[in-house]
Amino acid sequence: MTNSRPSKSKAAIVARMQSMIDGLQKNSPNGQFTLGGTTFTTASLVALFQSVITAMANVTAAQASATDAVAAMNGVVAKAEPVFRSLKSNLLNTNGAATSTLANFGLEPPQARTPQTSAEKTAAVEKAKATRAARGTTSKKQKLKVTGNVTGIIVTPVTAPAAAPSPAVQPAPTTTK
Repeated sequence: MTNSRPSKSKAAIVARMQSMIDGLQKNSPNGQFTLGGTTFTTASLVALFQSVITAMANVTAAQASATDAVAAMNGVVAKAEPVFRSLKSNLLNTNGAATSTLANFGLEPPQARTPQTSAEKTAAVEKAKATRAARGTTSKKQKLKVTGNVTGIIVTPVTAPAAAPSPAVQPAPTTTK
């Protein structure tokens, strides 16, 4: 039952090592093997393969611990981040452009917005007009002016079955003379 391409997963490696340990202890408890120019006893091979199993278990435990640590870190960051942003905003509002005070907190004053040149303003207006024309957007007043009749389609009115008249809408009685 030899596999030409052994699996590389941790579970498969542990299973292969454990099977080899079991086979060595059952069939060659006092054996001696020369492998790659080095002589090994059954006990030394069992110790070597057991160290692989132990290392795999340690890695699995460390990965689980790291996953828990990352989850704990993300939880703490999620709690602290809104408070940090609020404090930063408060410090920027309180200290304004006092760079030395803000530097003590590791902050820089916000950069002043550079005013647009007349060419940039003109380009922005033209772009807005082009976008509005391309999308066909109109103002509220212009939308109110748009009305139309549907032609070429026959509309069949939907009539509901006769139901009891609602008490809120009563037709006025008519009299004939």
